[in-house]
Amino acid sequence: MHPLLSKTAAALVVSALAQGIAQAALYAVDPGPYLPSNGSFAAWYQDTHGRTLDLCLSKAVSSRAPGAPGAPSYMCTLLPTPGVFDDTQPIVFPTNFPDEAFWFTADAAIVDAARGIDLSFGTAIEAAFAAEEPVEGDQMSFARVRIRVDVPTAGTYTITHPYGVDIFDVPAGGTRVINMTRDIGIGSPKTYDGALRGDVGPFLRSVNGPYTETNPLTGAAERFIGDPNIDEAITGSPFNTNFVRIEGPNGLDLRTTLFSISGKLSTVVRPTPVIAQRSTYSRKAGESAPIAQQDVFVMAPPPPATAAVTSSDPVLNMSEANTTGNWYGQSAANPTLPSTVQVTADNHLAIPTSTPTTLSMALTDLVVIQRAEYSLSSGQLTLVASTSDETSPPVLTASSASGAAIGALSGEGAVKTLATGISPIPPARVRVTSSNGGSDTEEVVIVQ
Repeated sequence: MHPLLSKTAAALVVSALAQGIAQAALYAVDPGPYLPSNGSFAAWYQDTHGRTLDLCLSKAVSSRAPGAPGAPSYMCTLLPTPGVFDDTQPIVFPTNFPDEAFWFTADAAIVDAARGIDLSFGTAIEAAFAAEEPVEGDQMSFARVRIRVDVPTAGTYTITHPYGVDIFDVPAGGTRVINMTRDIGIGSPKTYDGALRGDVGPFLRSVNGPYTETNPLTGAAERFIGDPNIDEAITGSPFNTNFVRIEGPNGLDLRTTLFSISGKLSTVVRPTPVIAQRSTYSRKAGESAPIAQQDVFVMAPPPPATAAVTSSDPVLNMSEANTTGNWYGQSAANPTLPSTVQVTADNHLAIPTSTPTTLSMALTDLVVIQRAEYSLSSGQLTLVASTSDETSPPVLTASSASGAAIGALSGEGAVKTLATGISPIPPARVRVTSSNGGSDTEEVVIVQ
C-alpha cells in the first residue's frame, strides 16, 4: 500500500463533527477531460463557499518567506522525490511529475515539552498514484484529516479542529500513541468525485490573503489562499473552530490558531454554490384567516455573498449569522399547494468570476414522528405523528425504512395515529410521509 494511504491508530478513536451535524464540505470537481499537463488529474475542486482551487503545480515563490539554496519557498506544496520528481526541472507527466500533489493543504502543530505534548494536525485534498509513482491510469484523489500526538499519560483526549472533533481513548502514554489518518475518496482510478464526500472543506484560508505572486515560468500573476511557508491565523471552518485544541487528563487544555496553508485560486468561471436544506410551511387557524409561516434554509457562501427567496413578492432577503454559510429566511405568506420557492445566491463580491445561481425547492409541510413503538408481547406497532398544516391536514402514510407499506395514520386534526400488527419482526425504522410532501424518519423503540 502507498505509505500515504496507510491508516494506523494506536488509540481507539471516536469521531464526532462539531455541533453534532455533518457539513457539506466540497461542492464540485472538474468533470474533465483530464489533460497530461495536469497529470490527468482533475484541474480543480470548488468548495461550498465558492472558492475554486487548481491542482497546485505552480513554481511561484513566496515574497514573505525567503527560501534557501536548493529549497525554494514555493507557494505550492511541491515535494521532490529522488528518481521520480526533480523540482528544479520542468514538470512533465509522467517523466518528471510529483508522486503526490495537492489542491489544498493546511497544517498546524502544538508542542509543549513541559506537558509532554507534541501534536501535528494536517488536512488536504491530495492527488496521488496507487503504485506510488506517476503512471497513467493510477491517478486518484482523496480528502485527508491526519492527527498525530505524543501524550504523557493514559486517558481520554479530545481534539477539536476546523473540520470536527475526534476523541481518543489512549491506553498508555508514549510517542505518537494517537496516530489517525482518515482518507476519504480513494476509489477507481481517475474518478475524482469521492473526495467531495470527505471531511475536508470549505477550504481554510489565511486571514491575510489572498496573496499574489508571479509564476516564473509564465510571468503570470497567480493568487493563493495562503502561504505554506509561514504560520498564520485562518478562517473558513464550517463550525467556526478556526483552531486546533487538545483537551485531556490533569486539566490539559492547549490550542493553536496558527496554520500553514496552500492553495492556488483558479480562474475558471463557476456558479455560486447553493445547497437546499429545507423549505417548509406551517399554518393554523386565525381569527379571520389562517396564520401561515414559511421557513427556508439553504447552504451558500457566507457574506459578502447574498441569498434571497426570489419567488416571493417582494423578494425575501435571507440572513446568515456566523460565516458558516447557513442561510435562513421566513415569510408569512399562505401558500397555494403544490408550491415551490426559488432561492438565488450571488457571490460575485467575494469572487468576481462567480455567477449567480437560482435553486428551486419544493415547499412541503413539516412532519414530526412523536412516537414509534413496537411491543414484542403483542406484535403491535404504534405510531403518533403530526403535520405542520393544521388548517388542511394532509394524509400521513407510514412505511418501513426499506419502503414496505405499513398503513395510513388516522385521526382528526394535525396529530394522527396508527396501531397495527406486524409480524414476525419489527422494522428498525419507520418513515411517515405526508401527501403534501413532508416526511420524517424515526428509530422504532422496542418494548416488552
